[in-house]
Amino acid sequence: MTIEDTTHTPGRIEPEVASLTNLVSTPILVLASLSLAAILLAVVLIRRQRSRSAGNSLLLVGPPDSGKTAILSTLAYQRTLPSYTSLQTNAAVITLPGSSAKALRVVDIPGHPRIRGQFREYLSDARALAFVVDASTVSRNGAVVAEHLHHILHALTSLPPSQSPPKLLILAHKADLLKSNTSSSVSTELAVSRVKVILERELEKRRLSQVGNVGIEGLGEEGEKSDTGGLVCNGPAAGSFKFEEWEGGEVCFAGTWLAAGRPESGVDEKEGLDGLDGLREWLTQVAR
Repeated sequence: MTIEDTTHTPGRIEPEVASLTNLVSTPILVLASLSLAAILLAVVLIRRQRSRSAGNSLLLVGPPDSGKTAILSTLAYQRTLPSYTSLQTNAAVITLPGSSAKALRVVDIPGHPRIRGQFREYLSDARALAFVVDASTVSRNGAVVAEHLHHILHALTSLPPSQSPPKLLILAHKADLLKSNTSSSVSTELAVSRVKVILERELEKRRLSQVGNVGIEGLGEEGEKSDTGGLVCNGPAAGSFKFEEWEGGEVCFAGTWLAAGRPESGVDEKEGLDGLDGLREWLTQVAR
C-alpha cells in the first residue's frame, strides 16, 4: 500500500479556499434580495394602511333638525348660523385646541332618510363619529331616532377587520331647552340621561324584534333594511341592550347646546353662547 506524501513540494500550487460568495449561487442571492425588498415594502404599506385607517375626519350624523349644521358652523367659524334642514353634505376644517393644534375635517351628513346613508362614503377616513340628537324632542320621536342610530351601529360593526372603526360619541344636543328642577342653568347631565335612557329602550325593542324574527317597519331610504344587526351586547347573560356592553366598543356621551338665535332658551348671559366644550374635549382626546 502506498502512502501519499502530504508534505509541501516546492513549486506545487495549493488549491485556494472558496469564498462564501462563490459558494452561494447568483440565483439564490437574487431571490434573497427580492424577498428582503418585499418584506420592507409590506412594512411600509402596513404603516400607511394604519395611518389611513385612523382617519382625519369627524362625521356629524343624526336626524334632521338636530343641530348638526349649527355645530359645524360654530366649530369652524365661531358663528352659530341659523339652523335649517340640509339636503347636501357640508364640510370644513377646524383646529383643535391645545399645544398640538391638530387639524380635523368636519363633515356634516344630511339626516333625511333618503340620503343619510351617504355617511358610509366617508367612513374610510373617519377618526370620530358624533350622532347628534335633539334632547328636547327625543321623548316624542325616540323610535325614529333609534332607527337611524341602528343603521349607524350596524355599519360600524360591519367594517372589515383591516379598518379601525371611528370613535363614537352620542351628542345630547339642545340641552339648553331642558331645565333641571334644582337649577335654572343648562343641565347637560339631564340631557345625556334622557337621551341615553330613551335610545337604550328603543334599541332594545328593535333587538327583541330581531330575536323574535319580527320585521321592523323601515323608515329609511329605498332598499335600506331595518332588521339589520349591530345590536349585540357582550354583557352577562346577554341581557337588554346597554351602550356599555355594545359589541362595537366604547360609546361616549356628551351634552351640548348653542343658545345663539334662540333668546327663548333662557340661558344666562354668564354661560355664554357656546356650549360645545364637551364635544371639543372629546375630540381633543380622540385626536391624540
